[in-house]
Amino acid sequence: MRDLLSDARVRAANLQAEVRTFYEDKMPNSLKQKSAHHQVLDKAEYVSWMKLLDAQSWAIGHWPKEYGGQNWTLLERFAFEDQLARLACPWVIPFGVKYVGPVIYTFGTEEQKNRFLPSISSTDDFWAQGYSEPGAGSDLASLRTEAILDGDAYVVNGQKVWTTYAQWADWLFCIVKTTREAQAQKAISFLLIDMKSPGVTVKAIPTMDGYHHVNEVWLENVRVPTSNLVGAEGEGWTYAKFLLKNERTAGAIVGMAWHALDRLKTLAQENNSAVNQRIGELELRFLALEQGAYHAVESMMLGTDNGTEASFIKLRGTELYQDIAEALIDSLGLAGIAYDKDALHVGAAPPLGPEDAGGIIKEHLYNRAATIFGGASEIQRNIVAKGVLGL
Repeated sequence: MRDLLSDARVRAANLQAEVRTFYEDKMPNSLKQKSAHHQVLDKAEYVSWMKLLDAQSWAIGHWPKEYGGQNWTLLERFAFEDQLARLACPWVIPFGVKYVGPVIYTFGTEEQKNRFLPSISSTDDFWAQGYSEPGAGSDLASLRTEAILDGDAYVVNGQKVWTTYAQWADWLFCIVKTTREAQAQKAISFLLIDMKSPGVTVKAIPTMDGYHHVNEVWLENVRVPTSNLVGAEGEGWTYAKFLLKNERTAGAIVGMAWHALDRLKTLAQENNSAVNQRIGELELRFLALEQGAYHAVESMMLGTDNGTEASFIKLRGTELYQDIAEALIDSLGLAGIAYDKDALHVGAAPPLGPEDAGGIIKEHLYNRAATIFGGASEIQRNIVAKGVLGL
């Protein structure tokens, strides 16, 4: 086991070195600049970014080799995302390659694998996640969207909410109730829904950063072929939990905190801000997060985890990132309140402060929700209390 861990650490370090070389030599300068300034990317830019990763065999590096991946260990996958985030690279859009892809190759039919996996790898199909609903956010088991069997199709009615980039999506993976009779968790199934289907309506939800991230998705008598049911009917809760574990172990959380802290140090030095004690406290918290997260990932890889590691990473990482973002805003001074969303686009400078002031404010505003989406901090604490303390 020690040899396995040692080998994984070497491979993870080598992968991070490859990412740094890729960033210097192959990543387009225009994309570097937009991402470093936290400016907004459109769908075409995100798809181009994902295809660039796919060309390096990285977009699905964590997939098994039989499905085109490199069979990365969990440590390699975590280290890869961590390094990208430290370099301020764009977000690795997770909905296809990290979420639904592994569900399909783990639980789907051969027909589903052949049909969906290639276009997920290439991002020729853009996916969105249909989990949360009004009244069913962290408590997903209380969802109300129904899929009633009618011949060779399910008829789906309901509403999903906070659906990131649904306005761009070709497909929606969705948890739905396929029976009213069974216990809540046994009533849930996992469906793949074509967003071009009649009855699918997407409505934008404004967020306080002024950018279109999230949406409501209304499903009104949407017919979904039974061939788009993943796995067995009534087993969707198992697949949903499998997916959520992938969501909460994102190495980008650590990398984002590092990048924001590094920017805070530079900004404080430029402005001669007297925030050394605050930075010191944040840095100590970061070092604890970094050490704890990598240790947790290694435990998960070796099977010695207690089931709470993903919650720990999500909980500590998002809360630290929010606190660093607040310190960044404070260090901007007056520029921290002069927010003009036009500064999130190329060629438009913020009204005050450094070039990336608009992006710093955007990140702060949007990531106020980071301790809610992906499982609220209160839920993560309950999971840790139950797993570690037995409460």
